[in-house]
Amino acid sequence: MKNKDIITLAIETSCDETAAAVIKNGRQVLSNIISSQIDIHKKFGGVVPEVASRKHIENINIIIQNALDEAKITLDDVDNVGVTYGPGLVGALLVGISTAKALAFGKGIPLVPVNHIEGHIYANFIEYPDLEPPFVCLVVSGGHTHLVYMKDYGEYKLLGRTRDDAAGEAFDKIARALGLGYPGGPLIDKLAAVGNKNAVDFPRVFLEENSYDFSFSGLKSAVLNYLNSAKQKGENISIEDVAASFQQSVIEVLTEKAIRAAKEMHSPKIVVAGGVAANQGLRDMLMERGKKEGLDIRFPSRILCTDNAAMIGCSAYYNFIKGNIAELDLNAVPNLRLEDNHI
Repeated sequence: MKNKDIITLAIETSCDETAAAVIKNGRQVLSNIISSQIDIHKKFGGVVPEVASRKHIENINIIIQNALDEAKITLDDVDNVGVTYGPGLVGALLVGISTAKALAFGKGIPLVPVNHIEGHIYANFIEYPDLEPPFVCLVVSGGHTHLVYMKDYGEYKLLGRTRDDAAGEAFDKIARALGLGYPGGPLIDKLAAVGNKNAVDFPRVFLEENSYDFSFSGLKSAVLNYLNSAKQKGENISIEDVAASFQQSVIEVLTEKAIRAAKEMHSPKIVVAGGVAANQGLRDMLMERGKKEGLDIRFPSRILCTDNAAMIGCSAYYNFIKGNIAELDLNAVPNLRLEDNHI
C-alpha cells in the first residue's frame, strides 16, 4: 500500500452543499467540486432540510462525475469512497451515504465513514502539507463551536464546546435581525470592516473561570434587546456599528480561549477550521495575538473553510490507512460528536 498512490473519492452532503472531490494520498487535491444551494435557501432565510435533500438527489451524480472528469480518472482508479455520515441534516446525509454505498458495493472498494467536524480540521492538512499534530484547533461554523486538542490523526481531547448557539448560528441570527439576509456571517464581517467595534458595549461571555466552553445566546439576546429598545425609542441605528460591536464580542471570546488553550496544552500551533474561519475579523485578531504570544496560527483558504469534499477526502485517507472502514449498513448520525469512536 505504501508503494501505491491511494486515490479517494469523497462525498459531502451534510447540509446545503453537494460536494465531491478526488484526493491522492490524503493531501493532494485532484478535484474539488462544490454545488452550493445558497441562492435557493436565501428566500427562506435559512436552510430548509427537505429542499436541501431534494437538491442533493438532483445534483449528486453530476457532481461526482464532474469530480472524476476534472481529476482525469474513472471509478476504476478509485481505491476507497469516503463520505460524511454525521453530524448534519439526516435527509441530506442519507443522500451522500446511499450514493457512497452504491459506489463502494458496485466497485468492490472500501467505504470510509468521516465525521464532518473532523473533516473541517483536516482541511488544514490540505492547505499546509507540512502540518502535523499535535496542535490546538478552534472549530467554528454554523453548527459547531469546538476547542479541541488534536493529539494525533483521529485522536482528540475535547477542551470545550458551545453550550447553546454555535458562533456561526449567532452570526446568522443577528444578520437576520439586521435585515441583511442569508448567510449572515460574510455579510456581518463585511459591515464590521467599516463599523465602529466600540460603539456598543455588548457582553463577552467567558463562563466559569478556566472554562473552555462557549455561550453566545446571551450575546444574541443583548443585541436583539438593543435593537428593539432603539426601535421603540425611535433612535437611529447604525447597522455597521452594531455588526462591528457584535462581531468584536464573538471574536474576542474565541481568540482569548484559543490562546489560553494553546498555552495550557503547550501547543505552539493553533489551527482554525469551519465556516467562521473565513471571518476576516477573527483572522486578524488571532494572527495579531498569536504573533505577540509567539504562536503559529493556521487558517485554511476560504474555499476550504466552507463545506467541501476535499477535507472529507483527506480525513477519509487517514481513516482508511488506519483500517477505519464501514460496513454497507452505515447509517446517518445527525448528532455525531467529534469524540465518538469511528465505526
